[in-house]
Amino acid sequence: MKLSKGSWAIAVVLLVLIADQALKIWVKTNMYLYQSFEITSWFHIYFTENPGMALGIELLPKMFLTVFRIVASCAILYYLFQIVKRKLSTGYIICIALIFAGAIGNIIDCVFYGVIFDASMAPSTFYPDGVVATLFPPGGGYSTWLHGKVVDMFYFPIIKTTWPEWIPFWGGEKFVFFSPIFNIADSAISVGFAILILFYRKTLTREFESKKENA
Repeated sequence: MKLSKGSWAIAVVLLVLIADQALKIWVKTNMYLYQSFEITSWFHIYFTENPGMALGIELLPKMFLTVFRIVASCAILYYLFQIVKRKLSTGYIICIALIFAGAIGNIIDCVFYGVIFDASMAPSTFYPDGVVATLFPPGGGYSTWLHGKVVDMFYFPIIKTTWPEWIPFWGGEKFVFFSPIFNIADSAISVGFAILILFYRKTLTREFESKKENA
């Protein structure tokens, strides 16, 4: 059975959201903070939480950031509806659906996780075995609505080395490539943008020029 363009968009969004949230919930309820499972020498499942923007950068208040994400996602959803109605290419629609799904995946963490999970903790003097979070804890969550932290877990330390001593500033320090830790939602956004830039630059240009003319 051939899927319509709208069905493709819905399928992509649902697939990303289900996979993203299922993995995040598993990580939260089975791993303590900063726990790591080595799948291979260059691929780890490493549990960390991101309170801010990409790469953990915190430049804006959490509430503002969450609201901004929601507004941006609503704009992407509106655009997705428009391009489905206009019957743009299936590949282009899938890219936008990936970006939308990734944004929603991380918004769910920000909006709900502070309320539905209690705190995950790394091993310490008081908690030598660490603390694994509980879903829907009787005592309430670790924060309030719109103040949850995004769960990240994919870590690819492909190259581990040390900078030569003669290099200014970084000489002798450890270097890891690739060091960012991310999740399925982040991957969906990155893949969507990458495919757009590589294969749909003409469509993007036409869409941008059309928006300028309408404005």
